[in-house]
Amino acid sequence: MAEKEKNTFEDIQVDAENLYKEESITDLKVGHIRKLTPIKPDGSDDESREAIFTATTNIMTPGGALPTQGDIEAKTLAEAVENFPKAINEAVEKLKADMLRMQQEQASQIITPDQLGGNRDIII
Repeated sequence: MAEKEKNTFEDIQVDAENLYKEESITDLKVGHIRKLTPIKPDGSDDESREAIFTATTNIMTPGGALPTQGDIEAKTLAEAVENFPKAINEAVEKLKADMLRMQQEQASQIITPDQLGGNRDIII
């Protein structure tokens, strides 16, 4: 009989020294800003670490809405609001570059007869 497999979830542990409280801020029009505030294990704010801000919005494409997210360089919510467009523009540019790279990789693949499918017998 096979040995009982170890449950891999037994090893999962939350890093108590890297906790954040999440807040979601929106204008109900363009998108939303997520603010991650560092906290201590007792739940109080951890003043020794800075908050993290991210921007999220949907970009309309011919295929429908594309959720887009980027990091915002900011120390305060006011700076995050001001820097929101820059973060989204950088995220879109990265997305474009990633898509172009993927298209180039696809175009440079060598296709063998096996990959084409269909009848592989050659009749002369």
